[in-house]
Amino acid sequence: MRRKKRQRAACDDSGQVTAVVVVSVAGLFLFAGLVIDGGLALAGKVRAADTAQEAARAACQEIDLDYLRATHHTRLNTPQAGAVARGRVAAVGDTARVHVREDQVRVSVTHIQRTQVLSLVGLDRLTTTTSATAHIELGTTTPWDQGTQGAP
Repeated sequence: MRRKKRQRAACDDSGQVTAVVVVSVAGLFLFAGLVIDGGLALAGKVRAADTAQEAARAACQEIDLDYLRATHHTRLNTPQAGAVARGRVAAVGDTARVHVREDQVRVSVTHIQRTQVLSLVGLDRLTTTTSATAHIELGTTTPWDQGTQGAP
């Protein structure tokens, strides 16, 4: 009788389903983490792109007025334009690299997204970087050409 119990115990499959369930649940958590945290990272990149565009456009408002009045040509006030762009990016909690040339500004924004689910497997943050460039555009009329444009 003991021999039959031992033979039955040797052929028993108990415990194998547990291993399959554990592996399946771990896989589902990893997939959920990729979907949730990947979506958050993508949304963060979109916000960073918006921030970079806004900062570049705001920096292009910092025109060197003394140079404009003297030469009738536009160029940016480099220190002020850089400070404005960095301030816009810092206001949303991201970091920026700003490059100001005579008539354009390039802003690169780095956004760090903390993970929600993937932190369980040791991935605590996702970093995205995006950039935008803006340049000075002249309006349709300027004060020095009102006589030639037919001002209202």
